[in-house]
Amino acid sequence: MTQISVRVDGADYSDDVEPRTLLVHYLREQLGKVGTVVGCDTSNCGACTVHLDGEAVKSCTVFAVQADGSEVTTIEGISSNGTLHPMQKAFHEMHGLQCGFCTPGMIMASIDLVNDNPDPSEDEVREGIEGNLCRCTGYQNIVRAVQQAAGEMHGRTDAADTLGAQS
Repeated sequence: MTQISVRVDGADYSDDVEPRTLLVHYLREQLGKVGTVVGCDTSNCGACTVHLDGEAVKSCTVFAVQADGSEVTTIEGISSNGTLHPMQKAFHEMHGLQCGFCTPGMIMASIDLVNDNPDPSEDEVREGIEGNLCRCTGYQNIVRAVQQAAGEMHGRTDAADTLGAQS
């Protein structure tokens, strides 16, 4: 066993973990962060995407011991005082989800994308989320949700009007 200390969703944890434990399994099984979904365990689907020190990572590709001393944000940690994060709100309003299985990872990847590119084009959104698979939606509403959230996250009030014109 190896001792790790991590900050997850604003709370500090210190735990013993097997060196081969994946971050996704540590989050779900030891911390109860079940919003981080185990999709494929091969890094193909992106359902397990979290932020590690502010960057989106597929948590099935990171050992928990590699997160020692780091800050992890999961889907459970992005809302504030019961208020949805702008990306969560946009996914809801723009119908950017169907079954919801990919949604946590898609939202986490999209937040990272918009943090790096505050005004992504449709092509830039599609490229930015290409590591996250959705088998239900066809992506059009996901792209619209990301663009709407980008506007809200960066203080643009015209984002929803522009998106409505694109419909």
